[in-house]
Amino acid sequence: MRILQVNKFNYVRGGAEKYFIEISHKLKEAGHEVAIFSMHHPKNLPSSWDKYFVSRISFEKTTFRNIFLAPFRILYSFEARRKFKKIVKDFKPDIIHVHNIYHQISPSILPVAKKFKIPVIMHLHDYKLICPNYQLFVDGKICTRCKGQKYYNCLKHKCFKKSFWQSFLATIEMYFHHKILNIYLNNINYFIAPSNFMKKTVIDFGVSENKVGVVYNFIDDIKKNDDINTTEDDYVLYFGRLSMEKGIDVLLRALSITDKKIKAKIVGSGPEELKLKNISQELSLNGRVEFLGYKSGIELNQIVNKAKAIIIPSIWAENMPFSLLESLSVGKIVIASRVGGMVELIEDGKSGFLFENGNYHQLAEKIDNLNKYDLLSIKKMAQKSVFDLNVDNHLKNILDIYKKYV
Repeated sequence: MRILQVNKFNYVRGGAEKYFIEISHKLKEAGHEVAIFSMHHPKNLPSSWDKYFVSRISFEKTTFRNIFLAPFRILYSFEARRKFKKIVKDFKPDIIHVHNIYHQISPSILPVAKKFKIPVIMHLHDYKLICPNYQLFVDGKICTRCKGQKYYNCLKHKCFKKSFWQSFLATIEMYFHHKILNIYLNNINYFIAPSNFMKKTVIDFGVSENKVGVVYNFIDDIKKNDDINTTEDDYVLYFGRLSMEKGIDVLLRALSITDKKIKAKIVGSGPEELKLKNISQELSLNGRVEFLGYKSGIELNQIVNKAKAIIIPSIWAENMPFSLLESLSVGKIVIASRVGGMVELIEDGKSGFLFENGNYHQLAEKIDNLNKYDLLSIKKMAQKSVFDLNVDNHLKNILDIYKKYV
């Protein structure tokens, strides 16, 4: 099968890019022809398809060029449409699998596929299809005000980075794409959601139920129960992006009222790093909390394996984070917020632990009471909960979807 994979970044920037790169690689390994369409970027992986990529635009760097081009790229990119048409004509894909195209590429590419009668599958890695700011999260709370295409709420509450102008542009974008052009629903054959929660949410916002299916993300290497590490240190671990919606301050506040023998390691970087370090000092957690910065590969694996428990304290509607899947796959105890898609894989007290979203007292109680449970049994159940999420099963599910439309 000839498959065109599309994503705005071609390097590991987050979960969406990690999946996009890995699924492209796995499909090639399975014998399929795979082309990619993306945006030029100095961090991109080498690609023989980069002559088709759209020019780089950065929404972080406020140069005159970026400010001038941003509205055109976000709303409708004629450059992306032209270059996408070129790769479609040259590669002649049987199917197109779209990931995150918002802003840097824009949905201007979608009518091209329809013109050439090529089916399009879209992977929903975040909530941008239904939410102007991607997150369903505003002012520290889960938000669904835009349900029913009431996108004016984005401007009213300055939902996009607390900026009036960025929120104004995001509001215009949503009305233009969803009410005037209806460009997604008119040109996409099927949506893949990585959790039942995501599926239910987009249906509640108006996407037809028969156009959405669930395929959990895959885990490359799932160890057997015999390999579960039982020699652990007395620390709990958070690893991931240090941003407000991740609720890391909830973990710090919980730690301040737990047994003082328990320590925490924080792995990652992000905009909240300095604030979190200040909170740690205010709570007199010096010596109990260690901020390790960004880690990856073997170094991160060693830190994860030695942790007594992995904490995922998200206060937003977390979809299905890789940190959860990876932790369960190696038989780690996971304590997570009872929110979003995470409750689909964790059964409280059996395959991990859940606590009320934002409730640091409950989290502290879960941490303090860990030794009252048969932790080896919970670890085995944790692995069992994701054991079917291997590459072979995942590829079969994805290819089965492709074949329905090819």
